Amino acid sequence: MLRKVALAAGVASLMFAGTVNMDLNAKYGATNFHTKGAVKYAALVKKYTNGSVNIKVHAGSSLVKGNALKAVKDGVVPMTDMFIPFTAGGGKVFGISALPFVASSYDDAYRLYQISKPAYNKTFKKWNQKLLYAVTWPPSGIYTKKALNSTADFAGVKARTYDKNSANFVKMAGGSAVALPWGEVYSALSTGLVNAVVTSSESGKNGKLWEVLSNFTKIGYAYPLQAVTINLDYWNSLDKAQQKAMLKAAKEMEKIQWDISRNIDKEDLVILAKHGMKVSDPTPTLKKQLAQVGSKMLKSYLEDASSDIKKIFKEYRK
Repeated sequence: MLRKVALAAGVASLMFAGTVNMDLNAKYGATNFHTKGAVKYAALVKKYTNGSVNIKVHAGSSLVKGNALKAVKDGVVPMTDMFIPFTAGGGKVFGISALPFVASSYDDAYRLYQISKPAYNKTFKKWNQKLLYAVTWPPSGIYTKKALNSTADFAGVKARTYDKNSANFVKMAGGSAVALPWGEVYSALSTGLVNAVVTSSESGKNGKLWEVLSNFTKIGYAYPLQAVTINLDYWNSLDKAQQKAMLKAAKEMEKIQWDISRNIDKEDLVILAKHGMKVSDPTPTLKKQLAQVGSKMLKSYLEDASSDIKKIFKEYRK
């Protein structure tokens, strides 16, 4: 009850003379394409609402250092973006986009997202928020010091992974996994705490991983999603025209940002190579072995999955 009262007061304080002002917590820095997308989204919302909804984007997790999902649920911030696989504790469905080799292309990833969207919406609603849009990261590969020609080469690999799925994947491939905040990865690589990283071409470029690692194998592990959500109390305080305008802007941003992700991946791979990183596709042997690991993981994931999740994969496999 106290939380609802506090939220109502917070919503009321953001409304002045018919104008709604809201803060959006962006996880990554101002130059990250997801953050830039949030800024573009805010501009579209302002345009389509004729200035009646103003969203201020705060980069670098400056508003929320911890659990963004819970922060939006409790109204600590009205809006946020979040890396969905990190929030797998919020619901099993959040792990779907980070399952290995389920999607093998951007088109596959987008189709999987569309099929999964009702389940995402259902779970976000339980967390007192509404999903506005979600965008994939470029596909995850693996950065290493030595070349990976087969799973035998995973012996001695100590990889920084980004969620439970990727940690299990590395372990099942024969390596070990280390959980670290992204901000600590470079120093961990420099000191030898880890010697590999499972992440995208974009993160590898931003982190200048060519300074500490020499190989990037494009295994196409997964296309994990970054989502933008809004607290339901704030959402319900908007009139129908404002809600419609925000959804219109969200639909446009989703298309724009998915296209940007595709282009960024191509550009980043060139940048990695220009800085001396050996960028390569997996060998046929490694590809086959990792696909077997992925199949085992998916089977295990689905064993105790709800009927909603099983329906997603039934539809996706059609």
